[in-house]
Amino acid sequence: MSSLSRIKTALVGAVALAGLAAGGQALAAESKDPIKLTLHDWTGQLITTKLMGEVLKRGGYNIEYVQADYIAQFAGLKTGDLHVAMEIWETTGRDAMDEATKTGKVVNLGETGMQAIEEWWYPLYMKEKCPGLPDWKALNDCAEAFSTPETAPRGRYLGGPVTWGGFDDERAEALELDYEVVHAGTDAALFAELESAYQRKAPILLWVYAPHWAPAKFKGEWVDFPAYTAECYQDPKWGSNPDMAHDCGKPRGPIWKVSWAGLEKKWPGAHKAIKAFTVSNDEMANMIVEVDLNGKKLDDVVSAWIGQNEKRWRTWIGK
Repeated sequence: MSSLSRIKTALVGAVALAGLAAGGQALAAESKDPIKLTLHDWTGQLITTKLMGEVLKRGGYNIEYVQADYIAQFAGLKTGDLHVAMEIWETTGRDAMDEATKTGKVVNLGETGMQAIEEWWYPLYMKEKCPGLPDWKALNDCAEAFSTPETAPRGRYLGGPVTWGGFDDERAEALELDYEVVHAGTDAALFAELESAYQRKAPILLWVYAPHWAPAKFKGEWVDFPAYTAECYQDPKWGSNPDMAHDCGKPRGPIWKVSWAGLEKKWPGAHKAIKAFTVSNDEMANMIVEVDLNGKKLDDVVSAWIGQNEKRWRTWIGK
């Protein structure tokens, strides 16, 4: 080996050691192109995505966070303009996910470890005015008790932002509920209204989901609708209304991770890490509490989790 070759070899080794010392990034990313992770409009999803993104950064990857619509994001995932979506809820996103994965352009990377519940919910103090709850058949008997000046004598159901899906309008119509469905503009507005109503013991019936801080902070119950089946959503003849679908409750089940099909080939290490990612409902609920109730910055909460779980996430990125 020439003197010049030995010098080059030594320099390469020195650079590698410097990289290890500076950031612990022993594994070079397969591509320097940014992996684009989608952000939506609720705190838990922002936390999940930032957790994954910050772990991938520690694996040497270039990460870009992209604001995207929950359902419409699948168009970008199919084309590769977007790469990873960290929360697809069985409750509201399954149909869109299945349609996308059937094309072969989007792949399901498995469960996040969290189990989803999304359903109509009421505070327990409303049960005094509507003792037949949680049976959904009691709702029409108590419509006026759940009314507001704008909807009286019809009850009011406060749904999530329209971008969340969920078929609440269709459910109310199919089950012939004497309720007006009103959609909150944002996740924050939805739960600000719950907070206000709960403090005043005012009537409220709304979309509540878990993992979230609301069902832990406030005493209440989910409405007990006819149990979800795929036929309920697909076959109008199923259920109590022979002419309409969605005459049942929402599905429950895992929260999934999905990606552009080209992720594994372009960034195999990142693909492996995302598949390995898991957090529990309790972990997520605690982090949401820190942000939404205790006023901590989301990035600080994410950083704290990263610091406390280093041994765990290093196995995801193979370090």
